[in-house]
Amino acid sequence: MTKQWFVLQALTGQEQKVKRTIEAQIREKEMQDYIGEVILPTEKVTETKNGVKTIVTRKFFPGYVFINLALYDDAKELLEPTWRFIREVSGVIGFVGSDRPTPLSTAEVDAIVNHIEAKKEKPRPKVVFDPGETVKITDGPFMNFTATVEEVDPDRGKLKVSVAIFGRSAPVDLEYWQVERVVS
Repeated sequence: MTKQWFVLQALTGQEQKVKRTIEAQIREKEMQDYIGEVILPTEKVTETKNGVKTIVTRKFFPGYVFINLALYDDAKELLEPTWRFIREVSGVIGFVGSDRPTPLSTAEVDAIVNHIEAKKEKPRPKVVFDPGETVKITDGPFMNFTATVEEVDPDRGKLKVSVAIFGRSAPVDLEYWQVERVVS
């Protein structure tokens, strides 16, 4: 029995519950030989609401859980204990794939793992701005002014914007949370 990576479709918002349930029942139902790691790819992002900066966890693939398990035997026949175990987990809709679940390729698994590792370092802003974009300043002495983004420093969560004051353009340094996108 070789373990392979598969993708489970879960009810949106219940991905963490599905992961915890599977991990708890692996020991309880002695499925360690059939089921390995269960991952829910997430990243930390900073979010600002009403001037309060918080760090939240955001899922890369909402509605999906990745699982390393032995679903097929050496003759490529479905292993009934594994199939039944997964199908009985509350919140699981089913496997991603056709009628016969298809394992992820090594390249797909490597890409997902590398993406997770790259995002682990530190929280990044939820909203990303681009140079040339128009923003409205929501805090500070230039509150309610519109400005143009000149430079973006995503590592520090800072922007250099250009504000038109008395017919002249003035550079102002702001944090991401001090501005919002202007919806055109």
